[in-house]
Amino acid sequence: MMKKMIGTVLVLAMVFGLAACGGGEETDGGQKPSMISVVSREEGSGTRGAFIELVGIEEKDAEGNKIDKTSEMAEISNSTSVVLATVMGNKRAIGYISLGSMNDDIKALAIDGAAATVDNIKSGTYSIARPFHLATLGAASPAVADFLAFAMSAQGQAVVEENGYISAGAGSDYQASGAAGKVRIAGSSSVTPVMEKIKEAYVALNPSADIQIQQSDSTTGMTSAIEGICDIGMASRNLKDSELEAGLEPLVMAMDGIAVIVNLENPVNGMTLEQVKSVFIGETTDWNEIGE
Repeated sequence: MMKKMIGTVLVLAMVFGLAACGGGEETDGGQKPSMISVVSREEGSGTRGAFIELVGIEEKDAEGNKIDKTSEMAEISNSTSVVLATVMGNKRAIGYISLGSMNDDIKALAIDGAAATVDNIKSGTYSIARPFHLATLGAASPAVADFLAFAMSAQGQAVVEENGYISAGAGSDYQASGAAGKVRIAGSSSVTPVMEKIKEAYVALNPSADIQIQQSDSTTGMTSAIEGICDIGMASRNLKDSELEAGLEPLVMAMDGIAVIVNLENPVNGMTLEQVKSVFIGETTDWNEIGE
């Protein structure tokens, strides 16, 4: 009899224990998921470089060397689209992407009470923002110079604004030149979407132009420009000293926010900048430690 009672108690304990474990993952009814799944971009990504600098994840050691303290447990994604897909498919995930790449399938968190919007970036209340750079080496060919002139013109900057980014400034009107040369562009996966839109608008005015865009990351784009593999490199961060010393000339094409994103079923709507840092360096690992 005693053995039967002990067995029953153990079974009940296991059932309640499993129920409790399952409850930590529930998001229905406003419950938070439990363990945080950190999603980060790869090394070389301009978005990662800007994010770790702006959030304070990058620190200097005793010798003054910059150290990226992103959690070793982070899932590494090699493009904006992969980060989006990962967060969309994981209720526990948190990641970061270009604000211009936001869609209705994920949620951007407010940071220190400020929503990730163009107006808040312009006013400075949303602090995680960075420039989009185009970089060239040496004298540009007529075709490259004409394309850059369009990108910075009133028409080109209108394309920037229409696609959810922040204009680098009102340029002068562009007059179609009938350019027919080849322009090779390579680099950041964050800059690529708006560059594709600028290309479309430019080719509509100059149908004989051959504009080729290769998506990779900011560092690869800068290296490609230095080595002559492409004519224009795209970077979603400020250029490194070594890249400037190699002769690259940067041009700010737009400003963009970096949105901290979570799954739509996650009830958390905002975090402080310090909380974001704590999560991405692996100090905070449970959603229940984050206030709503």
